Order: sequence, then C-alpha cells, then structure tokens
Amino acid sequence: MAKKMTASATTLKPDPRYGNKLVSKFVNCMMWDGKKATSTRIFYDAMDQIKKRMPDLDPVEVFSIAVENVKPTVEVRSKRVGGANYQVPMQVNKARQQSLAIRWIINASRSKSGRSMYLRLAEELMAAYRREGEAVSKREQTIKMADANKAFAHFAW
Repeated sequence: MAKKMTASATTLKPDPRYGNKLVSKFVNCMMWDGKKATSTRIFYDAMDQIKKRMPDLDPVEVFSIAVENVKPTVEVRSKRVGGANYQVPMQVNKARQQSLAIRWIINASRSKSGRSMYLRLAEELMAAYRREGEAVSKREQTIKMADANKAFAHFAW
C-alpha cells in the first residue's frame, strides 16, 4: 500500500520566524532551483505586507485561514470504464487538499505580472482570506465540475 505522505512531512522543520510547519511547506513548494533563501524572503516580505495592510490581524493566521479557504473537498478523477473515460467525483484526502491549496495559491500569484512576487503573493493571500481571488475561484470551479459529474459517482470504487 502506498504511503499517504512523503518523507518531507516527517522531516519538515518549522520555519524560524513563526515556528509553523505549514509556512515551511509553503516556502518549500514556492522554491525554484533550490533557492530557499529567495523563497523565504518572498514569503516573509509578503507577511510583512499583510501586517501593514491588515494591522489588526496576525499575518500567519491570515495565511492559514487563506489556505483553509482554498482547500477543495471534492475533485473529479478520470476513470476508464468499458472503453469510455468518465470524470468521477471523489473526496479529497487532507494531504492532497493542502497540497492543492498551496499549489493554487502559488500559481495564482505567479500568473499575475507587473509587480514583485511578494506583493502578488500578499494580495492573493488576502484575497483568499476574504474568499475571493484566483485560487478560490479555482476551488469553486473544481467543486462545480464534481457537482456536474455527480451522475458518475457510482463509478467511484
């Protein structure tokens, strides 16, 4: 049977500033070419920007709520039955929910252009906190797709 989590889940250390494992996971997912210092700087600058724009809220709390708001509950998986492919709605496990949410937030931030990455990331996190933005709309699309294919739910085994 396949493992549910990668080795990184057990060896992951909390980040130095906030002592949060989710922050470490996010920084690692955002990293390109092994440049962790750059990824960390971008994330911390985004947190400072959130603190500046939302002074009454804790930036790590805004971040964790944003990730929670982006997590999908169901998704469609392609299943081949009798020579035809069906989009079958299935529940998403916790680890995949988290990885999808992180991936969608990062991709939404990267897709925008014209400003620094930390500003785009801060804006996307604040939008996700308010249940707005590109990452949340991606979640809504995924849930709508699963809802539309509810007729094929009996193929989920």
